[in-house]
Amino acid sequence: MNIGAKTTYKPLKKINRISIIIVALAFWPVLGANAFHGNAVVNEYLTSLLPLKDKVKTVCIDPGHGGNDPGCHGASVHEKNIALAIGLKLGKLINTYFPEIEVVYTRKTDIFIELHKRAEIANKANADLFICIHCNAGPPEAAGSETYALGLHKSEANLAVAKRENEAVLLEDDYKEQYKGLDINSAEGSIIMSMYQSTFLNRSLSFAAKCQKYFVSDGGRVNRGVKQAGFLVLWRTAMPAVLIETGFLTNRSEEKYLMEAGNQQTMAMAIFKAFTDYKNEIEGTSIKHDFKAEDKRSEESKDEKKEESAKEERKENEMPPKPVSDLPIFKVQFYSGPSIVSKPEEKFKSLEKVSYYKVPNGYCYTAGESRSMEEMKKLQNRLRESQYPDAFVVAFVNGSRISVKDALEILKKKE
Repeated sequence: MNIGAKTTYKPLKKINRISIIIVALAFWPVLGANAFHGNAVVNEYLTSLLPLKDKVKTVCIDPGHGGNDPGCHGASVHEKNIALAIGLKLGKLINTYFPEIEVVYTRKTDIFIELHKRAEIANKANADLFICIHCNAGPPEAAGSETYALGLHKSEANLAVAKRENEAVLLEDDYKEQYKGLDINSAEGSIIMSMYQSTFLNRSLSFAAKCQKYFVSDGGRVNRGVKQAGFLVLWRTAMPAVLIETGFLTNRSEEKYLMEAGNQQTMAMAIFKAFTDYKNEIEGTSIKHDFKAEDKRSEESKDEKKEESAKEERKENEMPPKPVSDLPIFKVQFYSGPSIVSKPEEKFKSLEKVSYYKVPNGYCYTAGESRSMEEMKKLQNRLRESQYPDAFVVAFVNGSRISVKDALEILKKKE
């Protein structure tokens, strides 16, 4: 089947599970002999029963785990926190570049959502794509990203990953009822689960491959490939769906990478680029985003904001002497240093009329202001008795420092 082909989507009534099981059993001999070939055959058959959509209007983002289900963990962080951070960043990118697309989250905070309810959220929203975000666990040397679609366990490693992620059902109060009669670790359980999603398998695998492409090219991640396994969270989703293992928290290097906000943004951007390519493929469009130009504009905007902030800070710190007239004014110098003091109003909060003037090797700070030498002498003595033993009187005329002797001479001539 050409997954880029246009089809007319007509919602059907709820598919009878028994019918799906019958279809599964009908193809059982083929699947037993050749799982991949059998999956493709059944996928073609069910596709004729349920045509695929050709428009992406709603995306459901599912950050794995949450609340009392932390998921796997490394030395410093839990899976639930990384998954949520990347999920929210991904949703923001979709909202920014495709405002016409509705983004639905299974969770936006640190809460526990049952696995079957995550699929219900996506189904009720009539989502066109379900993106489940997780982190992996394994030996300390295990590394890389991998993306799963629902299907047969092709290897013991795939089965192990599915088992670990499916353990969240044990935290659900009614898990025995919700997953009654389904042993996802058995061959029968696996084939039944794969039938639920086989209608959308081609598109799920297509999106998964695109994610892996950008994880490698943009994130520099080790490519662990596109895989299939029996994830309960994907089981009941009525749309193309993938589960992404972004990296191994049990690998100290990857844990450190995934903990940094900038790298979380890189992973979210990789998924978003895959989404853009997938949307183009499904809708027959050729939308391209000039991310380099946008990143440059973003950096320029950041630089402008930094410069504005620096100007404001300089403005706050600028407290030049205020000339009264041609007559000299006296102040008490109490502090000097090689650079401007940050937040002088806090550092020198016990002093009044604080200002500074520049000298060749730094900046000098003064307190007080008067045309009376005697008044400033008194302030000098008070400062020397407190925390500024080296305080002394200085004089200025129209903002320029002059010697106290010259200042006194000027005052004498004006008398």
